[in-house]
Amino acid sequence: MPAFRTLDDVNVSGKRVVIRLDLNVPMENGVVTDTTRIDRVVPTLKELLQKGAAVIVLAHFDRPKGKVIPEMSLKPVAPALERALGHKVEFVFTDWQSAPAVNAKPGDLVLMENTRYHGGEEKNDASFAKMLAGLGDIFVNDAFSAAHRAHSSTEGIAKVIPAYAGRAMQAELDALTKALETPKRPVIAIVGGAKVSTKLDLLSNMMSKVDALVIGGAMANTFLFAQGNEVGKSLVEKDLAETARKIMADAEKTKCAILLPIDGIVAKEFKANAESHDYGVDALPADGMMLDVGPMSVDKVKAAIDGAHTLLWNGPFGAFEIAPFDAATVAVAKYAAKRTKEGKLISVAGGGDTVSALNHAGVAEDFTYISTAGGAFLEWLEGKDLPGVAALKK
Repeated sequence: MPAFRTLDDVNVSGKRVVIRLDLNVPMENGVVTDTTRIDRVVPTLKELLQKGAAVIVLAHFDRPKGKVIPEMSLKPVAPALERALGHKVEFVFTDWQSAPAVNAKPGDLVLMENTRYHGGEEKNDASFAKMLAGLGDIFVNDAFSAAHRAHSSTEGIAKVIPAYAGRAMQAELDALTKALETPKRPVIAIVGGAKVSTKLDLLSNMMSKVDALVIGGAMANTFLFAQGNEVGKSLVEKDLAETARKIMADAEKTKCAILLPIDGIVAKEFKANAESHDYGVDALPADGMMLDVGPMSVDKVKAAIDGAHTLLWNGPFGAFEIAPFDAATVAVAKYAAKRTKEGKLISVAGGGDTVSALNHAGVAEDFTYISTAGGAFLEWLEGKDLPGVAALKK
């Protein structure tokens, strides 16, 4: 993995720094309801301001597709950013049809309007990238979650002015590189989710990177079906049975152990606190749905974690949103957190459902690193080059 240019490689004093952030935050009635993404970039912003830079923030909100839609303005984000930073934030409205006048001095922070108000943003239009670059002397990207998109404000601008990784981006790259490219072995990966079809690239890449691959979620049903098990009314992609068999055969060639459930929690209906029972996977009832893996499977996963130094996690074991089908995810999450706190495990997790599940289990703070980047995290695990990251290579 190549090294990346960071803030350690540049003197920002007296410079105009254009920084790309992910401020696409949850909003209700014009008020930010979750500041997680804002909180993560505060250290970078404080460092730039303390070092005497003038900071110009670029970000997107929703998908206005080149039109000025008031409901998709970044203006309501400015107060939330100001509170988190403890520093005045000036908001500059622009429709981006012409270069906006920004007179930021060292120590000033300016939040620009939604970059997606310009139709060229998502097309990575070179002229729009030059307009954005004209706002500053250097570019800092602190939005890993948007780095898998080759947009004017993530990749195009880096071709015009010198580009560097912000501290949040640097932390993400460091964590993922250590977990996937230069890990402390053995490495175990937990991959869950509803469908095998959405995780094919991930599974293929993981097989050559990890020592053991735990498959959970409804996608495990497809693998169990491919092995000849009856899965009743469980969610299953029967047309991908042959694909599942090939994945298992390929894993054997790369000496990657595939761990599938050996028992499951089965209910006749999908609702909170539905009557459920534990069955071995070779004896699942025809009228039931497997909605979580069972306690024997959890013990099997815990034993695998005991033998690992590094854990990568993407996707829950069951329908964790409703009890009692959150039991396996919570149990494994707490065990992984315990091993991490004991200094015996490096744990890296990411993906929307995974972050929600770990928060639900109350252990997100105990993992080594939690990535809030959905698509970018997944594409990194799939082994794909991320345009916004590639632009930062030394």
